[in-house]
Order: sequence, then structure tokens, then C-alpha cells
Amino acid sequence: MLYTIKTTQFLNTDLETAWGFISSPQNLAKITPPHMGFDVLTPAEELKEMYPGQIIEYYVSPLLGIKIHWVTEITQVVPRKYFVDEQRFGPYAFWHHKHFLKEVEGGVEMTDLIHYKLPLGVFGRIAQALFVKRQLKDIFAYRRIALDKLFISDIAKSEINQIECRISDFVYYSAETSSIQR
Repeated sequence: MLYTIKTTQFLNTDLETAWGFISSPQNLAKITPPHMGFDVLTPAEELKEMYPGQIIEYYVSPLLGIKIHWVTEITQVVPRKYFVDEQRFGPYAFWHHKHFLKEVEGGVEMTDLIHYKLPLGVFGRIAQALFVKRQLKDIFAYRRIALDKLFISDIAKSEINQIECRISDFVYYSAETSSIQR
């Protein structure tokens, strides 16, 4: 059975910056949960520019910390619009991932559309129901937060800094007050 995941996210940046980040495999580890042990094996000098036919090797630990060799091929690229990566070797029987970028008012809309199939027949379907579907949703939820942090607006950064300062002042004041009361 073929499964589908579709996510759409607003990025608070311009199209050129979004494309520069999203189209670089070197940035995948920055937007993948650390417990996944995502490690790009392809030398950095081979990843400077994305092109159709490009082969990218990774290690990823999707389950119980077990490292799996994953090889993808970039099959289509239309700069600043979309690219497609397809698994050649790895944990899935089939993996087809389209990455779309579209300029919208105030930023960029990014859409990921993934079609995948698990190996092992009925056992793959059981794994899908028990943990694979949830794990993939969690990975994309993590990715959403990581990208929001990366492309946060200057106004939001300023507001976060102000809140952090108030919290810090409150904690310091509370600590002082409690030591005076003793």
C-alpha cells in the first residue's frame, strides 16, 4: 500500500534564501530531529549545487538507534520552484519526495508531498499503524519548528529577546527575594 504525507508551511524569508537553504542536503541535519542520527556521507564539495541525477548518501537511525544507509537521487530540479528526491536504497520499499516553493505575500510557501511504501508486506502495514506514520509526522513537526526558528522575523526575534530578558529578570528577582525571606 502506498502512503502519502503532505505538509505546507509559511517561511518568513524571500524565495532565493528559502531555495538556497532547502535545496542544500547539507542543511537536512539542521531540520531533522537529533535522535535520528542524520549524517550526510556525500562530500560537501559534491553538494554545492543540486542537479538531476545527483546521488546523496546518508546514515539515519529511524528505529532503536540502528544506523541505516540511505541513498537518494535528485531526479528533477526547477530552481526556486521545486525538486524531487527518490530513494534508491534505504528503509522504504518506495520513497518519492517533492519539495515545492512558491513566493507568497510576505514570504514563501513550502509544500512537501511524500509518497512512500514500506517493505515486508503485512508487517510493513503493521509498522505503519504502530509507529512509522507517527514518526514521520513527528519529523515534519520538528522540521516545521526548526524552519520557523531559522526564518523568524526580526520583530519576532526582538519580542523573544524581550520575553527572555523579563523571564531572566523575574527568575533573578525571585531568587533574591526567596534568599532575603529566609
